[in-house]
Amino acid sequence: MRILSWNIQWGRGADGRVDLHRTIERIRACGALDAICLQEVALNWPGLKGQASEIDGPAVLAAAFPRHTMLWAPGVERGDGAGGCRGFGNLMLLAGPLGQIWRRPLPAPPDPIERSMQRVCLEVVLARPRGELRLLTTHLEYYSVLQRRAQVAALRAWQGEVLAERAPARPARAESLFGSPPRPPAAVLCGDLNFAPDAPEMDVLTATEDGRPAWSDAWPLVHGAAPHAPSVGLHGADWPDHPYCCDYFFVTPELASRLRHIEVLADTPASDHQPVLLELDG
Repeated sequence: MRILSWNIQWGRGADGRVDLHRTIERIRACGALDAICLQEVALNWPGLKGQASEIDGPAVLAAAFPRHTMLWAPGVERGDGAGGCRGFGNLMLLAGPLGQIWRRPLPAPPDPIERSMQRVCLEVVLARPRGELRLLTTHLEYYSVLQRRAQVAALRAWQGEVLAERAPARPARAESLFGSPPRPPAAVLCGDLNFAPDAPEMDVLTATEDGRPAWSDAWPLVHGAAPHAPSVGLHGADWPDHPYCCDYFFVTPELASRLRHIEVLADTPASDHQPVLLELDG
């Protein structure tokens, strides 16, 4: 199973130019992908840097990958004054059958000091030969440390809720609105989490409880003590002032032994972030 995660900055490259087709071509160059998880996808949002006209990013991406199912979860959404909507958030393109889907707003406690935007986590159950698993993608708050830490705590708590679920007394029917089947504990979390590997947020997300981590950083599981490869600060992008990693994959204990490869694709200047590719058995 091959999963790509990428903050595409609405198609704006390190050169400041918006070219969503350049983004698409780099994704296609990765070969067959079971899941494509993208952050900072824009739907007709005016005033974005480098953009000459409003672009329906979800529609363009869905058309480019017609064999994948597109799921769209804007964290910020509002009417455009002309009967339509504008949005900015996360998107998945998925091959194969899908189960339950959730679009969960992340906590945003008031922070009078920093500007911020509403964030969302997109989650889906995937049916795979070795059993069901959940895939989550998100983009955490950048400016407000208060909100980002609350969001990290929520991601950890949500996994705890999954583990606490019990099977219903009677089998759930797929067509019923009630009695949804329990969510599988096996899960992959990816996205732009906006903290460095040595930040306190990493310790919160990966802390153990009763000897079991809710989430484990996939990079050291594959690469041992090797430092995280930088996912931002390359190709002359206008931020940050040094390379570091803030784009990750995390897995639950059920999937740790199935990890095969994780790599930051450092070659492309198609965004201010680099894509990250994960491979795991079935």
